[in-house]
Amino acid sequence: MQKNTEAISRQALLEKANALIREHDDYFAGLEADDVIQQGEVLVFRGPYFLDDEGLPTAKTTAVFNVFKHLALTLSSRYHLA
Repeated sequence: MQKNTEAISRQALLEKANALIREHDDYFAGLEADDVIQQGEVLVFRGPYFLDDEGLPTAKTTAVFNVFKHLALTLSSRYHLA
């Protein structure tokens, strides 16, 4: 991937991501990243999105999106999947 980023295992990256999530201002119980993929130079994090019974976004969905975006911006500049 990028020559300026460090190779990291999926599990190690998820551990770092979940530590950052717990420190984020928008954190709430149950918010966590349970998967990550590499799309080009961007790390894309996945996890529960807290949709309502009809599959529509909730206030928690917006928080999850914002936190996962923060993870992508913060971690993609430092790491790539090994």
